[in-house]
Amino acid sequence: MIETKLTELLDIRYPLFQGGMAWLATHELAAAVSEAGGLGVIGAGNAPPEWVQAQIDALRRKTARPFGVNVMLLSPYAAEVMEVVIENKVPVVTTGAGNPGPWLERLKNAGCRVFPVVASVAMARRLARMGVDGLVAEGGEAGGHVGELSTMVLVPQVVDAVDLPVVAAGGIADGRGVAAALALGAAGVQVGTRFVCAAECVAHPRYKEAILKAGDRDAVVSGRSTGHPVRCLKNRFWKEFTSLEKAGAPPEELERLGTGKYHAAAILGDVENGSVLAGQAAAMVNKIQPAADIVTELFAGAGQVCARLGGLAP
Repeated sequence: MIETKLTELLDIRYPLFQGGMAWLATHELAAAVSEAGGLGVIGAGNAPPEWVQAQIDALRRKTARPFGVNVMLLSPYAAEVMEVVIENKVPVVTTGAGNPGPWLERLKNAGCRVFPVVASVAMARRLARMGVDGLVAEGGEAGGHVGELSTMVLVPQVVDAVDLPVVAAGGIADGRGVAAALALGAAGVQVGTRFVCAAECVAHPRYKEAILKAGDRDAVVSGRSTGHPVRCLKNRFWKEFTSLEKAGAPPEELERLGTGKYHAAAILGDVENGSVLAGQAAAMVNKIQPAADIVTELFAGAGQVCARLGGLAP
């Protein structure tokens, strides 16, 4: 058993957050991860508050274990989703693409633990001063919207900068990654791409297959010129997008081109003309399996690594 500040704070068996992936982190996956001992997370994405409420209700019918909701603060429904989260006293709230400051006091008063996702030390320090409960330090290896720093260098710097539990994210897909994150000082890990291939994940079978087939250089970043860089798998859409970007297309044109493309791939299964968001760890995912088996393998593997390293001590 690997116990950290995170397991104690959140009353979970394993120091694991499942990534709050829009469209894919639904109650089916989140409940399965929570039941397995991690923290399952519903990804609100750009969904309206009614959808988020229905997901919370469905999850609570499946499990009594702690869970979270990821709120994407750029969503047009962010304020309304926050109201749902507060009313439901969601145990853990992760946030991305913005500052949760305006809601922090009410979230805390409702008993919600708040873990914003950060990609820099400066933002980590700022949010720590505001009184968040912990941070998810996400390196550029992750899928979807990414920052510049890698997990290997971001996590220890954030750990040194704040006196809070830090969850490492980006590039973690097996026990070696879990052990490495703990060695960097993290109190736990967040795993996204591997859970796309969980049996309970609602991703289209062709989307899962694209991840299973991915090689080590297939998860690439585009959209830097828009100010919102995204990591996805190479395909026909990626080639069209990057060609336009290199030709100097304005950000507005690129944003329009990308609208709806993630849903087209993840839910409708158009993995050539849609955007297949995935992290660099996609090349390490080689099978579809129940979420509980993924959780067990991650921490059994981490235990084996830690035991082996213990044997190297002088």
